[in-house]
Parts: sequence; C-alpha cells; structure tokens
Amino acid sequence: MASCSDTKEIEIEVYETSEAGNSLTKITEFSEIENPIIININPEEKFQTITGFGGSFTEASAYLLNKLGKENRKKILDAYFSEEGAKYSLTRTHIASCDFSLSNYTYAKVENDTLMEHFTIEDDKDDLIPMILEAKAISKDGFKIISSPWSCPPWMKDNKNYVGGKLLPEFNDAFALYFSKYLEAYKKEGIDIWGVTVINEPHGNGNNWESTHFSPEEMTLFVQNHLGPKLEKDGWKDVKIFGYDQNRAGLPEWVDAMYKNEETSKYFAGTAIHWYESTYDFFPEQLQYAHKKAPNKYLIETEGCVDSEIPHWQDDAWYWKKEATDWGWDWASAEDKHLHPKYAPVNRYATDIIGCLNNWVDGWIDWNMVLDRQGGPNWFKNWCVAPVIVDQEKDEVYFTPLYYVMAHFSKFMRPGAEKIGCTINNEELMTTAVKNPDGSIAVVVFNPTEKPKSIQLNIGNQIKNTTISAKALQTIVIKM
Repeated sequence: MASCSDTKEIEIEVYETSEAGNSLTKITEFSEIENPIIININPEEKFQTITGFGGSFTEASAYLLNKLGKENRKKILDAYFSEEGAKYSLTRTHIASCDFSLSNYTYAKVENDTLMEHFTIEDDKDDLIPMILEAKAISKDGFKIISSPWSCPPWMKDNKNYVGGKLLPEFNDAFALYFSKYLEAYKKEGIDIWGVTVINEPHGNGNNWESTHFSPEEMTLFVQNHLGPKLEKDGWKDVKIFGYDQNRAGLPEWVDAMYKNEETSKYFAGTAIHWYESTYDFFPEQLQYAHKKAPNKYLIETEGCVDSEIPHWQDDAWYWKKEATDWGWDWASAEDKHLHPKYAPVNRYATDIIGCLNNWVDGWIDWNMVLDRQGGPNWFKNWCVAPVIVDQEKDEVYFTPLYYVMAHFSKFMRPGAEKIGCTINNEELMTTAVKNPDGSIAVVVFNPTEKPKSIQLNIGNQIKNTTISAKALQTIVIKM
C-alpha cells in the first residue's frame, strides 16, 4: 500500500452524456458524494487490440444525405468523421442491395454470367460511393470498411430469388469471382475495402428481405475452397474474410466449424457478430468461447440497431426510458421471450459495447448512420432507428443521444489501443478501459441508476476522485 506521500493525483479530462442534458459535455467540477465506487485500472494487464468503432454506409443513409442541403450533409459527415466529431474508424457497407436499399439490385444482372463480363456497380454511383468518398476526404486518420452481401445474385440460388434460398454448388466459383470484381470496381472508384463477410445473416431473416442461407460447414467449405483461394489468386490476400455475421448465441457452433483445423481456419481473419438475440444480454460466455477457440482472430460486432421502432424526433428523453421494443417483443418464441423485454436505447448501446469490450470483442459497428423520421427508407418497410435522424423535406437534422453514446467510444478509443485491466466494486455500474497508442488511457463508465455516484480512480500509486451523474455515460481520459 502506497503511503500518502507517494500518492499522486491523476490528470484527467471527463466527458459526459446524461439524461439531464449533457451531450459529450466536458465536465470540470465534481460534487462531493460519500462512499466512492472504486475503479482500479491496471495497464499491465492486456487483452485484445482495438480495431475500431463506427457505423454503416447504406443506400438509405446516402440517399437521405443527397436530399439535404449541402450545409446539413456536411454537418452530419463532419459529426461522424472529422477530428472535432466522433472520428469513426471502422465502418461497414453492403455489397449490392439490402433491406436499407430503395429496391432490390445485384451487380451481376445477366443470368448465368459466370465470368462476370457484365458486372457493374452503377447502382452505387449516385448515393453510396459519393457518401463514402466524402467521408474519406473528411477523416484525418482514415477508416476501415467491411463489406457484406445480403444475397448472392438471385440466378445463383436454388430459388432464383433475392430473398432466402441457397447458393447452388455450381456457382461457388462465380460467387467468389463476384467478390473479386467488387473489390476491383470499388478500388477504381478510390475506395479500398479492408474486409468482407461471406454473407449477412446466414440463418436468414424469416425470409423477409435479401438473404442467402449457409450452414457453418457450407460457409467454411466455400471460404476454404473458393473465396479464400480466389481472393488470394486475384491479389486480394490482404482483404480480411469474416465468417458467420449473425447473432451471438450461435457463436460456438460456427467457430467450431470455422476453426476446426488449420485448413478450415486458413482464410478466415475473424468472426462477425450481431446483437439481435436480446435487448439486454450480450452473451459473454459465447464471446469468451469464440475468443478461446481462435485467440489470434478478430471478433467484430458488425451490426446492431434499435429495430422494430420508428425514431422519436427531437425527444431525447425517450432514448433514456424503458419504452423501446425489438422484433422479439412480438415475434420471439415462447422460450426466448424473456430475452426481449422493453429497454432504454441508450442503456442497450452502452451496456452492449462495454460488455463486448470486456469479453474480447475488438470492433463495434452500428447499423445505418442516417435515417428519416419513419426509420427508413427501406424497401421492405423494416423500420429502425439511427443515431442521426433527418427530416429531408424540411432539411432538418436531429442528433439523438445514441450519436453521443457511439462517440464516447469511437472518439476516445483509437485503433491500435489495447484493452487493459479495469475492475469496479459495484454491480450497478459498468466500466471498461483501453490504453491508446499515444499513451493516454480512456475509461468509460456507465451509471444507469437514478442517483449520481462518486468514483475513485486508482492506477498504480495514483488516484483521482470524480463524480458521474445519474443516468449518464462518461469517458474519462487519463493523460499518462
């Protein structure tokens, strides 16, 4: 135990988002509250390296940005990608159409064109590509992009449809070539793709919008024998291939197949996951299992959003209240209903991201960056919420509290940071910490309770006393 004379005070900056109205606000004065909660930080205890945080480029978001005036378009992209904004570092986009497209489309429009002689990304050139290029121009450090197809071209499937069905074995090589052509076409537009997932949600989505079904073994064999070798042969061996890309409860079955042995593992860079299985459970046991199965592979959350809801316009309070429902509130099976109670959107984001970081997840990507007041556009009318909502008719923008929650992580936990030891002696609050490449330490604390709390930060022989408001998320940056 260090003596009082050995104890030094830590130099910190504190940023808070709270139900009371703070929005990533810098806090400099802390009230005295008795019985502080102890947070111990141990930089010597190291876990995963952080890949990044961010959101997704979708046709819906890009279309809406085109409908806004230049000033508001720039305001939104600056908020996500500039040094003054959230500094998004890890993003996702869709390969051909998804539910958040205006219509169904594929890049291989000519049936049985197995050599992809008529391959075209024309559908992306009005909306999606300009949005990505403008974000690139704004971002000082740049950002990684993971691209995911929702469906292979329908003519490659047993049902010849965008929705559902399986890839026919005779088109395995054609679908692998489709990926290669996509990477080449986007590179010609000035966009380098960092990684791809094999398919979005291989279990399907209840046959509602674009999907292609794979079993764990089918996807593993496709990557092992077709996609991996093709990308390697065509000069794309540095592009990361991610398997799975669906909800976390299924992780053990998928990683057992993907990482069965050296041959099956070879081309997989990591595993992609979603959060839609529960409004509160982040499935720590399954995340731990996936990490232990392949400790040197990425484990990235590629999609999460408030679904089955229409955004609440300029109503910050709603995002802090337990009023939201998800698809499972209405549709989950009886034995899974308990996983889908009403929830507060802010709590769900904060809890999930902290829970993921504390269980080996190295990247976390939100879904749409921008949606309209209906929660679209979406050709299937599968409405959702985004951190930024716009009224394109009136050229108005609303930054919801979810935008600030994302920024608490993306702005202060930078790519290359290391997750470090961080414990808290209180079960009501959550916390996590990383050490950034510049040597600073970012500690995120979430207080979902109705009362402000006093915190004592301990790091080695250094301490600092602070407070966190009721119903608040804080990022504490420790200057080392």
